Amino acid sequence: VQLVEFGGGLVQPGGSLRLSCVASGFPFRYSHMNWVRQAPGKGLEWVAGIGAVGVSVDYTDSVKGRFTISRDNAKSTLYLQMNSLQVEDTAVYYCALGAIRGRGTQVTVSS
Repeated sequence: VQLVEFGGGLVQPGGSLRLSCVASGFPFRYSHMNWVRQAPGKGLEWVAGIGAVGVSVDYTDSVKGRFTISRDNAKSTLYLQMNSLQVEDTAVYYCALGAIRGRGTQVTVSS
């Protein structure tokens, strides 16, 4: 299993970023996928999840209405569109297959 995230960066409050995660080594198109994050000094937090065909999605309350999870099974790629970013969204973001995560991508929201 390999999960490679990219798309993070430094953004001002209110800005947007789109994270991507390229997956390989397992049947991505049949797998439920998640985005999780870890803020400095805090534990791992689940952010969003998406079913295998992309119809069933769910979000933690703090990102509802701001983040959108999606997937392209033909490209084995998971996405997280993040809008109206807040300082509190600063974290390392990981895509996850169950307990397996990639190396993550840093998102920093700061003015």
